[in-house]
Amino acid sequence: MTQVAPSDKSDDNKNSSIIVVGAGIVGVLSALQLQREGYQVTLIDREPPGNGCSFGNAGILARSSFIPLSSPSTLLQAPSWLLKPNGPLCVRWSYLPKIIPWLFSYIKAGFKKDLVERGEAVHRLTDESVSLYMALAKEADCESLVAPSDYLQVYRSKEGFEKGQGDMNARRRLGFAIRDIDEQELHQLEPSLSKDYKYAHHLVDHGFVKDPQALLLAIFEIFKKLGGQFVEENVLSVETAQSKPVVTTNIQRRDCDKLIIAAGAFSARVLKSTGIKIPLETERGYHFSCPQPGVDVSRPIMDGELKFFVTPMNNGHRFAGLVELAGLDLPLQEQRVKVLASSAKSMLPNVNTANSTSWLGFRPTFSDSLPAICKAPDNEHVVYAFGHQHLGLTCAPMTALLVADIVAQRQPRLDIEPYDIKRFKGI
Repeated sequence: MTQVAPSDKSDDNKNSSIIVVGAGIVGVLSALQLQREGYQVTLIDREPPGNGCSFGNAGILARSSFIPLSSPSTLLQAPSWLLKPNGPLCVRWSYLPKIIPWLFSYIKAGFKKDLVERGEAVHRLTDESVSLYMALAKEADCESLVAPSDYLQVYRSKEGFEKGQGDMNARRRLGFAIRDIDEQELHQLEPSLSKDYKYAHHLVDHGFVKDPQALLLAIFEIFKKLGGQFVEENVLSVETAQSKPVVTTNIQRRDCDKLIIAAGAFSARVLKSTGIKIPLETERGYHFSCPQPGVDVSRPIMDGELKFFVTPMNNGHRFAGLVELAGLDLPLQEQRVKVLASSAKSMLPNVNTANSTSWLGFRPTFSDSLPAICKAPDNEHVVYAFGHQHLGLTCAPMTALLVADIVAQRQPRLDIEPYDIKRFKGI
């Protein structure tokens, strides 16, 4: 991750206080980069750093996963997914009335002419993720946690494989090396896979994290050693009407020179008190972890039809994926855990599921599949950094660098216009 030499630090920074709301991977990396640049940074979260999606994600550094979720191919497959009991998508019907406006916007975005441009904007955030994390892990003395690797996207049916070709061709156009491999080579690469898998795409030059929470905590230690402060408090409201933003927690009120909102799926709630309605929704995702799997997996593998990953992590094999549209408040649905557990056994027939654990997390998603990385529309001293959908881990290092560029009022290293929240009408 790009560092700023001490000689480049402005003396003004030392007198500038910054609050970062959200101690997930985006918030921690943003706080670290700002602390490096000489600001006095306080990180606030209601939970210890590294919980939420930064704990339970699939660990994939998905450099080439830039195709917007709201694409025509996704929209065309969604009805069949909803009808399958073991499908990758479900909706809690009690939540449907609330989500209808977002779904309408999501469908509309899928057929907009700027689909390619939006994908390229996501790609600019994902592309350097592996090298940036490798540098961070080296600095944090935990290099073994970041593994450069290839990965496989596997299919049972020829129809599923052919549906995946459009996505893969879009990745190839941006220079990614992707091979179509046959059944024989697939099972030579991964002998533990079910023989039901007949087709695969082999993607090189990616990577994965062997323990996402451990990596975040190691990076968090760098932040603390540089003088950064963390407080475990629940943010109740933020005030942005005045030049100095104010954050009110369950403990106290704090003002600051700059405020960064990086609270993931909870960001819209944090900002509700400002009067700005953020059109952010939640894709609930699950994982099912097997601590003593009893079978070997050499790399991350994605089921291209059921849309879940298995990742070989330090604490066992983690199966992660699924999308449940049900907001932030409803409890974990045991049926979705059973679906993922069943899918795990279907993918790796001999996997040992004894002492397995399950988890539910919240992915923050805008209807156009782009995040918000920008100044707030009502106060230039407030910066948004949330809405990375399935790619929070992958996008976090570049997002942190952009946040620091915005705060320092220098030319951002990427064009940030695609990530401006004002792209949504009424904001």
